[in-house]
Amino acid sequence: MALRESGEDYLEAVLVIGREHGVVRSVDIAEHLGVTKASVSKAVSALQEHGYIAVVRRDVQLTEKGRERAEHVLEQHTFFRDLLVAAGVSPELAAEEACHMEHCLSDDSFARLKEYVRGADRMSAPLL
Repeated sequence: MALRESGEDYLEAVLVIGREHGVVRSVDIAEHLGVTKASVSKAVSALQEHGYIAVVRRDVQLTEKGRERAEHVLEQHTFFRDLLVAAGVSPELAAEEACHMEHCLSDDSFARLKEYVRGADRMSAPLL
C-alpha cells in the first residue's frame, strides 16, 4: 500500500507523540491532528492492516516499517520547516507549509535537494 498524505501524517503523529509521552492513545492522535476519534479509528485500522502500526492494550505503536516511514516524513518536515524559517518565513507558517511540502517530493528528489542545500551551506554559497 502506498501511503497517502493523511496516512503519513498519522505515522508522523504517532512518532512525535510517542517521543513526547511514551504512550500513544487514539485520543492523543485525534488531538494532535485536530480530527475526530472516529477518523483516528478508521486510519489506525487501515495502517494496522498494512503493517505500519500495531495496537497493544490501547497503545498505538509503530512497527519497524511504520517507524522507518514516520522518521523519513518527520525528517522532511523538519528540513522544510527549518529551510523556510531560515529564509525568513514565520515559524508558524513554516510549520504549516512544511506539512504540505513533506508529501510532494519523491524520496530521491528529497535526498538530492537535501544534499544540494547542505552542500551550498558548507560552501557558504548562494543556493541559486
